[in-house]
Amino acid sequence: MSREQDRSDEDLVAEKRFDRSTAAFGEFYARYEPAVLAYHRRRVGLPEVAADLTAETFARALAGRARFKPAKGSAAGWIFGIAHHVLVDSARRGTVEQKARERLGMMPLLLDDEDLARVDRLGENDRLYAALDALPEEQRTAIVARYVEDETYDETAERLRTSPAVVRKRASRGLARLRDQMRGWA
Repeated sequence: MSREQDRSDEDLVAEKRFDRSTAAFGEFYARYEPAVLAYHRRRVGLPEVAADLTAETFARALAGRARFKPAKGSAAGWIFGIAHHVLVDSARRGTVEQKARERLGMMPLLLDDEDLARVDRLGENDRLYAALDALPEEQRTAIVARYVEDETYDETAERLRTSPAVVRKRASRGLARLRDQMRGWA
C-alpha cells in the first residue's frame, strides 16, 4: 500500500511538495473518478459527454487545488462542487468546456467500446441514484459518508460539526426513506 492510500482526501488535495503532489492528486483522482463519472452520467445522456465532463472536472480541480481550503469543507464536497459547476457551465454554453484541460496540456480523450460500456454501466443504478438525490441533503450526506465513503459516525459528526447521534439518526431516516421510495418503484 502506498503512502498516499493511507492519507485523507484533504491531505491529498492540499499536498504542496512538488515531488509528491502528482502522486497525491493521482490517488485522489483514483478515489473519486468513478463517483464523479457516475454523477455526470446520471445527468447527461451520452457516455462520451460524461467522460469529457469528468475530465474537465478533474483538470479544473488539479489547476485550482491551491484554492482548496479544508476548513471550509471536505475534499469530496469540493470535487462535487467543481463537477456541478462544470455541468452548469456546459449546459449554459451547449458544449463541454476544455479550457482547464488545454491549460494543463492534456490530450483529448479517446474512448473505446470498453470505456463506453463502463460509463453506460454507471446508469444501471439510476433508480437508486434518483432516490438518493431526492433525499434531504443532510440525510444524503450521512448515508454517503457512512456507506459510500465508509466513515464512522464519529468521523462524519466531527466533519459536519454535530454529534454522532445526529448523524446516526439522519442516516437511519434517510435509509428508511430510500427503502420506501425503492418499494414504490418496484
